Formats: sequence, structure tokens, C-alpha cells
Amino acid sequence: MSRFAKTAWLTVGVTVFVILWGAVVRATGSGAGCGNNWPTCNGDVLPLSGSAETAIEFVHRVTSAGLGLLILYLLVQSRRWFPPAHLVRRAAAATFLLVIVESLVGAGLVLFEQTGEFEGVSRAFWQAGHFVNTLLLLGAATLTAWWSTVPGPGHNVEADSRDRRLIGAVAAAMFMVGVSGAIAALGDTLFPVDNFVEGLERELSATGHVFERLRIFHPAIAIGTSLLAVWVANQLAESRPGRVSRLARAIGVLVLAQLALGTVNALLAAPVWIQIIHLLVADLVWMVLVVMAADVLITEPAEVPA
Repeated sequence: MSRFAKTAWLTVGVTVFVILWGAVVRATGSGAGCGNNWPTCNGDVLPLSGSAETAIEFVHRVTSAGLGLLILYLLVQSRRWFPPAHLVRRAAAATFLLVIVESLVGAGLVLFEQTGEFEGVSRAFWQAGHFVNTLLLLGAATLTAWWSTVPGPGHNVEADSRDRRLIGAVAAAMFMVGVSGAIAALGDTLFPVDNFVEGLERELSATGHVFERLRIFHPAIAIGTSLLAVWVANQLAESRPGRVSRLARAIGVLVLAQLALGTVNALLAAPVWIQIIHLLVADLVWMVLVVMAADVLITEPAEVPA
């Protein structure tokens, strides 16, 4: 593996960490830990005192800034390692653009006070946009690392219109389940419950907050998306033995794990540690789907540096 590829995979790892720590910020209600100040924290560049929420939010800001610098370094290095119009160059440029959008959305959440205990419906739109961009960022970072590691898809079967429609359908479903999960998690944070029965009662109550009533839709969307992802993966792998088939099997295993974690999360009334593991497996499912889709859609081998 080249030095660039190692750096690219490190970037993927840091991206996942920042995503998970962002979930910790949301789950612990620490989004307003630095007040409505950005990029400073409560007016200070380096807050030396404050609450635990301040520390959690400040760590998220520092690691996010570090990720941005790492992605910038990767972008510069991609121009040294790969020729113009190479897939890795394009993926690195997309990753850099998306991390800028990510930082702007994060700043907007703070400056427009869409954090902490704020219960307005506008927060759902901010969270939805934030999560969609996060998925795109993680996908672009994953492709940068993947294409810098493997020379090609390992098959010569061209994707037809049906394959493209299947990939588009599962991608749209993943965005939908991600957004519904983000809103459900927001409801868990703002309106915590002690047990599954209490949570179900609130979800079915006509007087409950919209974030509480929307939580009930996430499991149904998640189950439907899981079945679709497994079916599409198997359909794409039928004529592509080898790596695509292995990726399809990995998706099946990860989806089963994700459904089990989602069930435990609901039964235990969404403890923070389960939420984080649940999000981690969701990220892994998305990464494998992105890699498999790229392998199916792009059959031209890409030169990988030694």
C-alpha cells in the first residue's frame, strides 16, 4: 500500500471518529456548549474553563478542524501522486468541497441556535441537511482511499440501465433512512424516555411533539431499506463473482447487525452507547455500499502507485 493510500485510509478513520463524536455532542445535549459563538467557544479561542458540555463541543470543533486540514493535505498530495482527471484526484477534490460544506452547516447550527434544547421544527431540516452532507463526505473519502488502493473493479461486466436504477434506488433509500434516523435520534435527545413502552406511548400520542411522533417511522424505513440493500447487492453480485460478491456478503452481515442494534436501541430506550455503535455500523454499511456501487459502475482500471 502506498503512503498516499495509508493517509487516505487514515482520513477515513478520522472522518468516522468525527461523525461519531458529533453524535456524542448531540446525544449529550452539548451542541450549545460553546454558546452561539463560532469559530470561538464562548468568545474564547481556547476555553480553559467551562462545563462538560463545553469540553465535548470544543473537542468536536478541534477534531473537525483537524479533519479539514488532513483532507486539504490529501488533496494536495493527490495532485502529486496521480495524473490529471484521475479518479483519486476527483474524489479528493469532492471530499475537500464537502468538508467545507460540512463546516458551514455546523457553523449554521451554532449561529442560528439550532442546538442544545431547541425544539423548533427548523432543527429537523438542519439535521437532515447535515446528515446528507455527512454521508456524501464519508462516501467521497472512502472512494479516495479505495481507488488509491485497488487498481480496478476486478470484473469486465458493464453496468446496464437496470443496475444504475437499482443503485440509485438503494442510495435514495439510504439517504431517507439516514435522515429519519437523525430525526429519531434528535427526538431521543430532546424527549428521553425511561423504557420502550413509554416511548411507544409518546410516539402514538396525538399531543406529543412532532419529533416524538416521527420516531415511529424510522424502524419501518430502516427495515425496508435493509431488505432493499441486501436484495440489490445480491442482484449486482450475480454476474460479478469475486470482490463484488464478497462486498455483497459483507452488506448482508452488516445489515443484520444493524437491525439487531436498532432493536436493542429501541428496547433499551436509546442509551448513548448503543446510539454510537448503531451509527458506526450504519457508516460501515454506507461505505461498503459506496465501494460496491463504484466497482459496478466503473469498470476501467485505474493505475495505483506502488
